[in-house]
Amino acid sequence: MPQSPKPNSRQWRGVLREYSDRLNISDATPIVTLGEGGTPLIPAPALSARTGADVHVKFEGMNPTGSFKDRGMTMAISKGVEHGAKAVICASTGNTSASAAAYATHAGIQAVVLVPEGKIAMGKLSQAIAHNAQLLQVQGNFDDCLDIARDLATNYPVHLVNSVNPDRIEGQKTAAFEVVEVLGDAPDIHIVPVGNAGNYTAYHRGYTEDLKAGNSTKLPRMFGFQAAGSAPIVLGHAVKDPDTIATAIRIGNPASWELALNARDDSDGWFGAIDDAKILEAHRILSAEVGIFVEPASAISVAGLLERAEAGAIPAGARVVLTVTGHGLKDPQWALRTADGSDVQPTVVPVDTPAIADLLGLRANAEATA
Repeated sequence: MPQSPKPNSRQWRGVLREYSDRLNISDATPIVTLGEGGTPLIPAPALSARTGADVHVKFEGMNPTGSFKDRGMTMAISKGVEHGAKAVICASTGNTSASAAAYATHAGIQAVVLVPEGKIAMGKLSQAIAHNAQLLQVQGNFDDCLDIARDLATNYPVHLVNSVNPDRIEGQKTAAFEVVEVLGDAPDIHIVPVGNAGNYTAYHRGYTEDLKAGNSTKLPRMFGFQAAGSAPIVLGHAVKDPDTIATAIRIGNPASWELALNARDDSDGWFGAIDDAKILEAHRILSAEVGIFVEPASAISVAGLLERAEAGAIPAGARVVLTVTGHGLKDPQWALRTADGSDVQPTVVPVDTPAIADLLGLRANAEATA
């Protein structure tokens, strides 16, 4: 028989239960949770040394399906079920599809996901299939997928769970609450990757609510970064054919564009663009110097930090939080690339301890040779 929890045990209960008094849920809301949230905020001394700031990394890849999407999906699916939904639909570059499929399965309903053909990382595709979603690869880009998903949700009995659904942003704002709880106040600057721009909006909303509640003393400046080949907010117009190795933010017409601009203006924030080479350089820095493995889109937060520090826009000693949105196992191929684009090859060695020690530059302990 399963054992009862110890009287003093405390397991994280998912964001809807942990923040029930700060979200639009009631006794009538079925809580569909996989234990999302409660992700670590990790000090990053290597990045602090590079920039002169006090840098921390909010590692959202530690959520159940490996990305920040789970925070919004628990809310969207729970509210959908409350309203009688039997099926949900979403457009996705990958992470949303994985999250929607997992939470829909947990709720006992069907998920339909639309993804751009040939433009989704295998780790994310496999998740959606494993969680029994009906996965359709559309012969177009993400924006085409979202248009179709919206049409289907408007005209057919399916519930849309993309970030245009306000429940998604409500769930995602909880990450800001966690940052304030750990640091004791809001940071000076918060940096996030920007694709659909929902997370940028959500963090600002969470910080704003914490300030009004007296839990913090300030609003952080919100810095958002888009890939140079997919930077509609920076350019000021939609990008018809977005192109970047950072597949999670390969979006040419963000759904939360207007909300993000409002958040930028309210927080004295900023949007910038980073090219793929700098994204991959930051990807290597984060994994090799900090010990955090992320998908390329997440690494744009690090690239943005380094770019802004070099531009003199990060004050010395400023407390900076970077959100990294997805785990590296989502799209691991980039870890196997060297800076010049070639593939990393492991060193082959014989079954010979002295030969291996010699290769490693090791000398035997004195007592072993006495």
